[in-house]
Amino acid sequence: MAETGNLTLPLLAPAQAQKHVTVNEALVRLDGLVPLVLISCSLTTPPAVVAEGATYGVPVGAVNDWAGQEGRVAIGSNGGWVFADPAAGWRAQILDEGLPAIHSGADWVAGALSLSPHGAGLRAGLAEIDHVIGAGATSTTAYVIPAHAMVIGVTARVTVALTGTLTSWQLGNAGAPDRFGSGLGLGLGSWGRGTLGAPLTYYSPETLMLTATGGSFAGGTVRLAVHWLELGLPSV
Repeated sequence: MAETGNLTLPLLAPAQAQKHVTVNEALVRLDGLVPLVLISCSLTTPPAVVAEGATYGVPVGAVNDWAGQEGRVAIGSNGGWVFADPAAGWRAQILDEGLPAIHSGADWVAGALSLSPHGAGLRAGLAEIDHVIGAGATSTTAYVIPAHAMVIGVTARVTVALTGTLTSWQLGNAGAPDRFGSGLGLGLGSWGRGTLGAPLTYYSPETLMLTATGGSFAGGTVRLAVHWLELGLPSV
């Protein structure tokens, strides 16, 4: 046997020369895979500067040093890359999505909390945006709530103080302007935690709406995060 069964770590051969090469490669793989933290699973072009121990999920369409390595885990080592093959049931954290993931045997399923052999399961979702507010009584985001999402709540943090004639603001959707909060503060660091008493499912994509109270907005930026659950469909 030339490698281990689970992590495919290279094993020493009897009377092998330059044993340090094999041992060092095994340690590099182990350091990258345990615990498994993937910087990204969507980056198709490897970073120009390889950080030692940096770990990525290689997506379809990857180029340069990752060409032909789709679906594998790339681990930065010695200015280059070593690769490992993930298996069904492996778990990882995907940093640029802020989500845990389970490997289905074919791909990483971001947000998966459970995963059946045929891909069904419960998934947690998170979308975070920095919303720049323009002048007016209301300010509407892009579509940040996906279709079929069971929303648990929305959180907010003022990252650039809100200006204008308003005294506070509300956070919600069209038709329910205070669904996720009211009486929210204007200053840097002010926050809102809009937890729903009963989760609400949206069957089509939806925006968020910020509404000024007691006046209107002139400017500012709010970081918004939508938190939801969704059901994954089984495969054919």
